[in-house]
Amino acid sequence: MYGITDLRKETLIDIDGTPYRVTEYSHTQMGRGGATVKVKIKNLINGSVLEKSFKNDEKVSPASIDRAQLQFLYANGKDLSFMDMASFDQYEVPASLDDAVLKYFPEGAEITGLIYNDQVIGFDLPKNTVIKVTETPGGAKGNTSSGGTKPATLETGIEVQVPMFIKVGDGVKVDTRTGQYLERAK
Repeated sequence: MYGITDLRKETLIDIDGTPYRVTEYSHTQMGRGGATVKVKIKNLINGSVLEKSFKNDEKVSPASIDRAQLQFLYANGKDLSFMDMASFDQYEVPASLDDAVLKYFPEGAEITGLIYNDQVIGFDLPKNTVIKVTETPGGAKGNTSSGGTKPATLETGIEVQVPMFIKVGDGVKVDTRTGQYLERAK
């Protein structure tokens, strides 16, 4: 059981048999009264968002969600296909579940999936990922002194601004939360 101070951002909890993820956390201490915690929680089954308050002595049960290493096999129209790397089970997931998967992970990439009742209900995405550059204009000599950037199309189809020295075929590290270029992959 979690105490109310354990309800930090990204914590997975169970309320009335439904798994939720804490998206925002706010702790307030009253003068003579007890502390309260206000959280925004996202339903991992249907995506709805709730605001909930907990008093100082309340307990919340953790969600019984399994994590599995999944390999992104392919996108098939509105669905994405994944394979569990340990059991080789395959899962079909609607692409609308998390649009970041198509943006930042090429086919064959490994992602941590959240499994609830033998269904993928979400992903624990890494903060950054390496994607290969497929198209970018060449940088003209002498243009790099000011630290300029240029557009680059990555193998997943997204476009990011990269430094002038990046070439086609280079791997670049991209932040999966903001879509920003971080560094050239080593």
